Amino acid sequence: MVLTRLLHMHKDDEIAIAVDGIESGDHLPDTDINTLERIPAGHKVAVTKIAKGQEVRRMGLVIGRAKADIDPGQWVHEHNLGYEPSHAARDIGSRLRNPHFLPAEEVPEFQGYRRANGKVGTRNYIGVIASVNCSSLVTKKIADHFSAPGVLDAWPGVDGVVALTHKSGCSVSDGCTSMDMLRRTLGGYARHPNFAGMLIVGLGCEDNQITAMLQDQELVPGPMLRTLSIQEAGGTRAAIAAGIAETSEMLAEAANAKRSAVPASELVVGLQCGGSDGLSGLTANPALGAAVDRLVACGGTAILAETPEIHGAENLLLERAVTREVGERLVALLDWWQDYTKREPHGFDGNASPGNREGGLTTILEKSLGAVAKGGNTNLVDVINYAEPADKPGLIFMDSPGFDPVSATGQVAAGANLIAFTTGRGSCFGCRPSPSIKLASNTPMYERMRDDMDFDCGTVLDGTESLEEMGERIFQLMLATASGQATQSEILGYGEDEFAPWHINAWL
Repeated sequence: MVLTRLLHMHKDDEIAIAVDGIESGDHLPDTDINTLERIPAGHKVAVTKIAKGQEVRRMGLVIGRAKADIDPGQWVHEHNLGYEPSHAARDIGSRLRNPHFLPAEEVPEFQGYRRANGKVGTRNYIGVIASVNCSSLVTKKIADHFSAPGVLDAWPGVDGVVALTHKSGCSVSDGCTSMDMLRRTLGGYARHPNFAGMLIVGLGCEDNQITAMLQDQELVPGPMLRTLSIQEAGGTRAAIAAGIAETSEMLAEAANAKRSAVPASELVVGLQCGGSDGLSGLTANPALGAAVDRLVACGGTAILAETPEIHGAENLLLERAVTREVGERLVALLDWWQDYTKREPHGFDGNASPGNREGGLTTILEKSLGAVAKGGNTNLVDVINYAEPADKPGLIFMDSPGFDPVSATGQVAAGANLIAFTTGRGSCFGCRPSPSIKLASNTPMYERMRDDMDFDCGTVLDGTESLEEMGERIFQLMLATASGQATQSEILGYGEDEFAPWHINAWL
């Protein structure tokens, strides 16, 4: 058998990527090399002699250092390639792009919910959110009442009642980082335009007092932002009954909301990748990046996150930072993570995961190359802390860990009314209230997991479609989803259990 699909992406690369699996003895096209062993799909094969201790490059950037001599035709992975600290340059603003924005009359539209504060939602939910872990059961029971068949028929046009619970809210003091992050997250969800209304449920004696949280987040209770204390209500059963009554009143108002035409500039898209493989950085991630460039040209906003997963490729963002201040904020985040991950046995390289490595990603440096590609080629206009409002159009970076539920929770709190999620291994994920579009990096996984995937990016490897053309199709899917088209994760019911505020832990 002769391999026909091998990607050698940069003239300085010592390796190439096998699009398909390669058997031992196969000839590598455009070389005089026969493989010396089997190379799995998405994995790396040496195309030149690599000496022990030599740096190894992918796309012209260092992804590791050889742990042994490697001959042409050998498989390159964990057994012979080790982690190397980031070599990324930190030249802020060295390659700024000339931004291109469409005239207002050329910006496409979608059908969204224009809220009273001017923000636009892509869904029309009522939220029930716990201020503390102790109120989780009551929060769930209130929402469960409205999931029974036929109950929501009285309020057509409402997408549902979402219960959001977590494991914190007490034994955390005012002013500490964890409390600040929790309140920013809860506040971001309370004002999120995909919620027509929100009921905040507390126990009553917790550290995260609802009144203090509302004051901290500059939120004012009213007809569509209500609060409930279990202790004041008279206990669990009384609180559930009271919560059902409060939610029913908000549902009556939410049912009056109607979709209307709004410009694509109102889209705020959180960019996520999970279960990545060796093809993610070649297909789904850069295709999503092309869609992001299209979105930004329309005046929209994209939020890139997962700070540990830009380590080694931070230069690709720093060189596009619009100001020195923006670039320095990103450098400060990376320096914090560099110090923080020293507590972990493998430091930064504790990420990639076992699934990432099985899919062909050997080091965090290699994984980061693909992760950064989700942000496209546009300028970096802002860097924000976890769950802070994303209030500028363009590409924004938000600090977060690399754990998808925690990271996406922060993006939604920041205002993302849509999530675009790339995966190579097949992540199962949703993030209510924001619909999550799942983009598969390879066709075999897409076909195997059709019930979970929304879009196949593997076809770009056939050469019949460019990344730019695929990016345009992804952008059109964003508009359709924002207009109400259900994603696979929504159909399956994902999105409540994935609510996971960050509590300063290296991998959680």
